[in-house]
Amino acid sequence: MEISEADLIRWSETLSATARTGLGFTENQYERERFEEILEVAADMRAKAGSPHTKEVLITEWTKMIGDGVAGYVTPKSTVGAVVGNDKGELLLIQRSDSGTWLYPTGWADVGYSPSEVAVKECKEETGIDVEVTGVMAILDGMRLGFTRIPLYSTVFVCTAVGGELQGHPLETLDVGWFSRDNLPGNLTGQEYWIDAAFTAISGEPYETMFDAPRTPPWEHAPTD
Repeated sequence: MEISEADLIRWSETLSATARTGLGFTENQYERERFEEILEVAADMRAKAGSPHTKEVLITEWTKMIGDGVAGYVTPKSTVGAVVGNDKGELLLIQRSDSGTWLYPTGWADVGYSPSEVAVKECKEETGIDVEVTGVMAILDGMRLGFTRIPLYSTVFVCTAVGGELQGHPLETLDVGWFSRDNLPGNLTGQEYWIDAAFTAISGEPYETMFDAPRTPPWEHAPTD
């Protein structure tokens, strides 16, 4: 079996999370030594998979993230996205300032907000558009799909524009706009995976929530299986 860089990244992140969680919960010195060895192996794998950081830097940074008890349980990061349609059947997209790529409005999940509230907030902040949330289009594993190089879950809501004026965030966006199906911008992130579902959802037609089907066993498959 050929081992890809994506495999090494996924396995190293999984091992790192397991080791950090163990270090966050156990007080047994023997167990701590074993978890520290696992963390070192994970850092070695991640460094060899093209990380910009050395093995030593990775160990230092991962160790800083270790907490106590429940706070020490390592989980994927969480983002919230919004697929927004208007009365013309157009899709709301932003050009991200960090990458220059186009995508639906999206951002990190914020403490104190429900996921749907984050979707409303991100749309207003990034585009100036007020939205109403109508459903959930997708719950996805970004690393499995190859969208990210860190463990990350994304919840994408279907929304309808109800007001506001287009105005991109000066720091987070390079451009914002409404786009029809036959007039999409170039460099649209992962469009082959979600764009058809997005236009189906904003048209008011029935749609099924997208999610990553379980694998058996999950660690033996490539991220895009």
